[in-house]
Amino acid sequence: MTLPWMAAKMLLRPLAELRPHAGNARVHSAAQLEQIKASMLAFGFTNPLLVDEDSMLIAGHGRLEAASALGMAKVPVIVLRHLSAAQKEALRLADNRIAENATWDQALLRDALAAVQPVPDIDLSALGFSADELADTVRAVLLRVPASGA
Repeated sequence: MTLPWMAAKMLLRPLAELRPHAGNARVHSAAQLEQIKASMLAFGFTNPLLVDEDSMLIAGHGRLEAASALGMAKVPVIVLRHLSAAQKEALRLADNRIAENATWDQALLRDALAAVQPVPDIDLSALGFSADELADTVRAVLLRVPASGA
C-alpha cells in the first residue's frame, strides 16, 4: 500500500515560530497540561507537532503549550505541505477524535502497569492515569481480579 504522503524527516523549530490554530476545537485543561509536561519530563518530547508550510499548528496544541510552559526553545515538528485547508481542518479533528475511540484491554493494561510499578525511576503520574485509576488497577493486580473499568 502506498500512502499519499509520509513524513520524510522531522525538524527542530523554534517555539516562537510556531502558531497555534485559533479555531482548534480541542481544549486542554490545566490538569491535562500538567500530565503532558510530566510525560515530557519523564520520557522526552516523543511525539512531534504537525505544522503546515506557514508554521501553523495542525496537531499538537497541548504539546506546544506544555513545551512553552517548560521553557523549551525548540520542538520537533513535521511539516505537512500536501494538505488543502479543508484537509488540515479535518486532520485537526481526526488527530484528537480517533485516539478517543480506542479502549483498553484491561488484562494487558494491568500487566503493563504491574511491569512499571516497581521501577523506581518511573513516575506513574507521567502515565496520564488518575491516582484512583492506578490504585484500582494495582489493587486488581494484587488480587488478580478485574479492575472496575473492565
